[in-house]
Amino acid sequence: MKKRLFVWLFICAMALGMMSNVMAAKTINLVMWTQQGDPVLGEIQRLCKEYTKKYPNIRVEVLNYSTEDIRTNFQTAAFAGAGPDLLWTVSDHAGPLSVMKIINPIDKVMPRGYEKRFTDFSLEAVELDGKVWGVPISVGNHLMLLYNKNIIKEAPKDTDEMIKVAKEVTIDKNGDGTPDQYGLLWNFDEPFWLAPWLGGFGGWPLDGRKPTLDTPAMVKTLQFMHDLKFKHKIVPMECNYDGADALFRQGKGAMMINGDWALFGYLDRRTRKTVDLGVDRIPKVSETGKWPSPMTSGQYFMFPSYLTDKERIKAVRGLVYQFESKEVQTYFLKEHKRLPSLKSMLKDPALTNDPIMSGSMRQLEVGRPMPTVPEMRPTWDAMRPEMQAVMAGKITPAQAAKNMQKAAEQGIREMNK
Repeated sequence: MKKRLFVWLFICAMALGMMSNVMAAKTINLVMWTQQGDPVLGEIQRLCKEYTKKYPNIRVEVLNYSTEDIRTNFQTAAFAGAGPDLLWTVSDHAGPLSVMKIINPIDKVMPRGYEKRFTDFSLEAVELDGKVWGVPISVGNHLMLLYNKNIIKEAPKDTDEMIKVAKEVTIDKNGDGTPDQYGLLWNFDEPFWLAPWLGGFGGWPLDGRKPTLDTPAMVKTLQFMHDLKFKHKIVPMECNYDGADALFRQGKGAMMINGDWALFGYLDRRTRKTVDLGVDRIPKVSETGKWPSPMTSGQYFMFPSYLTDKERIKAVRGLVYQFESKEVQTYFLKEHKRLPSLKSMLKDPALTNDPIMSGSMRQLEVGRPMPTVPEMRPTWDAMRPEMQAVMAGKITPAQAAKNMQKAAEQGIREMNK
């Protein structure tokens, strides 16, 4: 009788063990949304496949959206209680998404103290109300001075020197009245390109949550930008992002203000024939002695507030570990020119011995984190048309600054209704 009971108990124990193993190995289908396009998108998919090889019961689907669409689509999905398990997005989404309470601070998912492994400037971009709202993947997303060493040998140190050098290399080669080579290129259409100069003149778009646009610093910034076009004539008469990018790739620009996201493309073998690339800080503003301060942010993992299932959280945490390893960050540094977020890599030879990436890091050191507060969006919207009007010669810098302030305050009031 005892023997039969022992056998029965043994069989039950075996069955329970098998059931627990089956439950432990149940398939978990994760969905990650990212605003990264090719070639980085392909690398993300490859690394996700490597992760699922380690954990065969986990599947990861990666969906790509534009930066704007990933925010709006996630808001819609989150309010319906559905959507991705993980977001790979930019720092300025932390503000609106955290205010709407549709993402969690990282300590809800990652181990306590996990953020200590990352650089301070990578965390500052996603800190709000005393909490960290994103795990840094890479840092930067900042503007810097790119220059073609086939045209100028080194970066100018201040704006007086920049203007002097740019005038010398702005050349009308065929005598048709339009330069065939420009001293300086940048995107006139977006105020993101205004922000570094504003910092160099001692201003900034926001003071906390309040717009600070109708200021002497803004007026001086707009006048400086206007003069580069109409007085010094070192930039094209019309120049959006694509236009500036095309001219620089063709070897028709000595200097260009562009972001770290563009470095990989300019270093492609196909462009080396026309662009021998140099990277350094945007020249110091001669009038103030201040370095221009481009806005800095980066790429971050953010966690939906509806992610509460323990098994899914564990799977998401493992995926984050995969991308946050030193090996993966070193790979993205070398192959895709992304600055690492890990403290342990600041003095890594892969960074310090690379003249392009060390130049990018020098610029990052004098940047300022992009404000994560929701008020930044209506402030951008207020700045854009007025800046464009100044660069079209249709309005004075002083009037543009007044209009910006009024529109930003109105936009913020409407946002908060």
